[in-house]
Amino acid sequence: MTNTSMRTIRLGKRPTLETIAISHEPIPTPGAGEVLVRIHATSLNFHDYLVVAGHIPVAEGLVPMSDGAGEVVALGADVTEWTPGDRVMGAFFPLWLTGRPDFANNAAVSGETANGFASEYVVATAASLSRMPTGWSFEEAATLPCAGLTAWRALTVEGRLQPGDTVLLPGSGGLCVYALQLGKALGLTIIMTSSSDEKLARLMTMGADYSINYRKTPDWGQRALELTNGAGVDLVLEIGGQSSFAQSVIACRMGGRLSVVGSTANAAPELPLRDVIMHHIQVGGMAVGSVEQLRQLVLFVEKHGIRPIIDRSFPIEQLRDAFEHQLSGKHFGKIVATF
Repeated sequence: MTNTSMRTIRLGKRPTLETIAISHEPIPTPGAGEVLVRIHATSLNFHDYLVVAGHIPVAEGLVPMSDGAGEVVALGADVTEWTPGDRVMGAFFPLWLTGRPDFANNAAVSGETANGFASEYVVATAASLSRMPTGWSFEEAATLPCAGLTAWRALTVEGRLQPGDTVLLPGSGGLCVYALQLGKALGLTIIMTSSSDEKLARLMTMGADYSINYRKTPDWGQRALELTNGAGVDLVLEIGGQSSFAQSVIACRMGGRLSVVGSTANAAPELPLRDVIMHHIQVGGMAVGSVEQLRQLVLFVEKHGIRPIIDRSFPIEQLRDAFEHQLSGKHFGKIVATF
């Protein structure tokens, strides 16, 4: 390396979208068990917006963004699994290497309780990294560790879905587009919802089996029952919270699963407890996944030739514009920012 300084973003005491700014700092040096990664791309998740807009309290000076992809440029002592030039991805939970989640391995969250990837160079523990899928660009790889892994874990680990099972996916953001792609490769039947007929048509061309415009069909849970001949779906991914929880419960089959992977609503949902109880519905929350699961996902997308859908790419200096595009709801798939 010939450069001695790097571009980075650090949040102020009261962060807002308007206060996002690039600063310049010395490039850090990796310690024992660590590697220095030159970050080429990050991708936007709703969690990242909540952080940079000040809705999730974080320490002053935090580097945001939970996704990152780049190349290894230097090794600390005792690192044997990586070499300079390796193309790698960071982890949402850098301490969660394998097994089930617990308070210890979920204590560090990239871009929230630990520094994230909105920096040109990042020091990461060697064990927390995963290699990128072969042939993927840095922009593509930056979309996988959060949205892709959340979809993978929801379908295969928590959902335990089998070929022929049915899943309902809400919307056309990065998470649900990934879940559609992964779900089709797993042999699932997919029902997609959106408020846009144009987006639903595109989802159908990607392999969705059924589509529901929830604006035109407010009782979309009932419509999902009709599409499954009254049986209901095996799994619903829930991200709407207050506005959609009741319909998600209606859509579930007897003994089905409702996996809460996020919320775009400000208020708490009303939980229809009688239906949950009498229909034996399993309601569970989950966030992203482990490093081991990310590495398993890499093998799966390579085997099935899956590539992410990227809506737009912004230079890191236009990160605020990227978030405003995210908030507009016009995007289809993932939004990325590059160094």
